[in-house]
Amino acid sequence: MLAIIRIILITICIILMSVYSFFYCLMSPRNPKNTYHFAMLFAKMSKIVGLNVIYRVPKVARNYGSVIYLANHQNNVDMLTTTGAVQPGSVTMGKKSLVLIPFFGIIYYLTGNILIDRGNKHKSRSTMDAVVDQIKKKKLGVWIFPEGTRSNGRGLLPFKMGAFHMALKAKVNIVPTVISNTHNQIQLNRWTNGDVIVEMMPPIDVSKYNKNDIRKLMEDCHEIMINKFDQLNKEVRRPIENNNNPD
Repeated sequence: MLAIIRIILITICIILMSVYSFFYCLMSPRNPKNTYHFAMLFAKMSKIVGLNVIYRVPKVARNYGSVIYLANHQNNVDMLTTTGAVQPGSVTMGKKSLVLIPFFGIIYYLTGNILIDRGNKHKSRSTMDAVVDQIKKKKLGVWIFPEGTRSNGRGLLPFKMGAFHMALKAKVNIVPTVISNTHNQIQLNRWTNGDVIVEMMPPIDVSKYNKNDIRKLMEDCHEIMINKFDQLNKEVRRPIENNNNPD
């Protein structure tokens, strides 16, 4: 019964937010300021599924300005956890097909997130070049999932180079953000589903790297993030398996 109630509540919340986003964004559609507003709303829904999300985000992060945020991409739970770390003036970069998701797609598009066509390399490169220009001109922060796909319990997957090309080309620092493992953590019929830790790490100075060092930059970021991922997983409080809600 609890699972049914939660599914209904989440569905209602997303539908209401899609309607709200249409009117909220009407005067300034696809403005980056919209992303932060709706990210905070999505983060609040973590309580509905019984997650206790612990954010370790430094106050100074609000002043980072133009940076590339890297975050590990696990599953659909990311939209309830990672969203709470989003900073004002930043947007996410996601695949074009996200706009096709009922209700959520409307929110994702109108709030100003960046869409890329992964099936078309030429368009994808053009989009990235345009994003680099926006980063420079508007002091935009961009959230990227460098694994390029959901890990679904496979740990931290190898990174793709796109985010690192952009960081070096725009000459902006990289801010790793790591979310503890959420694979199979949520059982909708369980009252509490334990803790999730979201930790934003200190910026990585890309001025120490040149375009020939892109692979080293990528490997350094991966090592930093996987070490933090392992640390957070040892620290996090897991749900008690016998704390189930009877049907």
